[in-house]
Amino acid sequence: MAGRVYLVGAGPGDARLITVKGLACIQKADVVVYDRLASPRLLKHMKRGAEKIYVGKRTDRHTMKQEDINQLLVDLALEGKIVTRLKGGDPTIFGRVGEEAELLRQNGIEYEIVPGITSAISVPAYAGIPVTHRDFASSLSIITGHESPDKLEHSIQWDKVTQATGTLIFMMGVSNIGYISRQLIKHGRSSETPVALVRWGTRAEQATLTGTLADIEQKVLEANFQPPAVIVVGDVVLQREKLKWAESLPLFGKRILVTRSRSQASGLVEKIEDLGGEPYEFPVIETRLPESEENKQAVAHAMTQLSSYDWLFFTSVNGVEYFFEHLNLLGKDIRALYGARIVAVGPATRDELQRRGITAEALPERFQAEGLAEAYGEQLAAGQKVFLPRGNMARAWLPEFLREKGLSVTEAVMYETVPVSEEDDELLKLIEKGRIHAVTFTSSSTVRNLVDALTRMGLKDPVHALSSAAIACIGPVTAKTAEEYGFKVTMVAGEATLDGIIHSLCEWNLGTLDN
Repeated sequence: MAGRVYLVGAGPGDARLITVKGLACIQKADVVVYDRLASPRLLKHMKRGAEKIYVGKRTDRHTMKQEDINQLLVDLALEGKIVTRLKGGDPTIFGRVGEEAELLRQNGIEYEIVPGITSAISVPAYAGIPVTHRDFASSLSIITGHESPDKLEHSIQWDKVTQATGTLIFMMGVSNIGYISRQLIKHGRSSETPVALVRWGTRAEQATLTGTLADIEQKVLEANFQPPAVIVVGDVVLQREKLKWAESLPLFGKRILVTRSRSQASGLVEKIEDLGGEPYEFPVIETRLPESEENKQAVAHAMTQLSSYDWLFFTSVNGVEYFFEHLNLLGKDIRALYGARIVAVGPATRDELQRRGITAEALPERFQAEGLAEAYGEQLAAGQKVFLPRGNMARAWLPEFLREKGLSVTEAVMYETVPVSEEDDELLKLIEKGRIHAVTFTSSSTVRNLVDALTRMGLKDPVHALSSAAIACIGPVTAKTAEEYGFKVTMVAGEATLDGIIHSLCEWNLGTLDN
């Protein structure tokens, strides 16, 4: 039985601009066939085991001819697979979706066309240029600029197009900008008509060049302005100086590598996006319930003693989450902790407890184990019993400190942090081209596992390869580990929280970071 093909518009580049239906098509596909204008972040939503096939085109070479792409979709569907063909922008605007759909129909294969947000309107919007405006333009034309001048001479009726609408949008026409400008002037547009070229709009590489029909070709040459870009011709370009917004965001222009586990990365990713940065998720660790029988038995024993503890110290959000998971699995009752003082290290840990109906003791000023000791050192008395729900990678400092003070310490490995063996060719390309602008480390294990993962993927010297990227660490312990591996740490969050690391990234990008 034949499969089904979804011809999906991926939007202009910002992964958040894909439609809800388009995202659903990615999630259920057995195979995703994609081009270079589709955000690689969208591929993170593929189901486990799904295949991805790159068929993108570049100005200097074509990975696969269009006819071969058409046939590939047919062949995959005839194998009974659900196929999502992911195309940049909207598939019906210069996306050759008609050719793909026609061959699918000829072969009796079911398909759907899922529209996307076209770069013709979204890319100018990210540069602060509305393609229509009641005072300047009430209509627009979308025109290909990609063909050779000989073809454009015959395919475009310049005498009609030039004055047809207030705004003219040319797609993929950077190499032909001189020819386009001359044609428009020849057929009646003023040489002083404003022009804007927006390159890689909505992405970290977004750049805008403005001029007039008279001088834009020379400006493109002087700036070595490269494709892909959208060309906007018309008075709406003048709105850019008033309305540009993306460039004013504090993390604009920066692609930031997020190495946290996927289950924990969303908060950091959202903060980066909200501030104009482009996060690139590459989870190098994941957490899971302990698998060794020794750890399972230790947890079960510790949880039977809940009513005997004087103190319960939570040093991470993971510690809270897995404590309650074990509580449920073992059928225990939180009310057994009625006699214990519960302390959280860091506001995120405190908030996770609060979400579960538990108000923790006052926070230590320093969001790490040493801060906890400073805050409660005088109240810790010999003979008291302490429970430490921890991960397998937790530092030994706190239990050693407590035992030195004469306290009885029960440790239990509630979760294990393990490396993720995920391959990511796109990340390697970005690193090799210097397009990762910053790396965030939120624990020592993310440092170790990033280096290990990149080495395993074939990068001979990951530290050197990332030498042009800023290194942002959540705290001094993580920073020390990064330095031991050879990284030059650019910033350490003043407060060991996600907000702290985001604040440091903004200061760095705005040039206000204290060195």
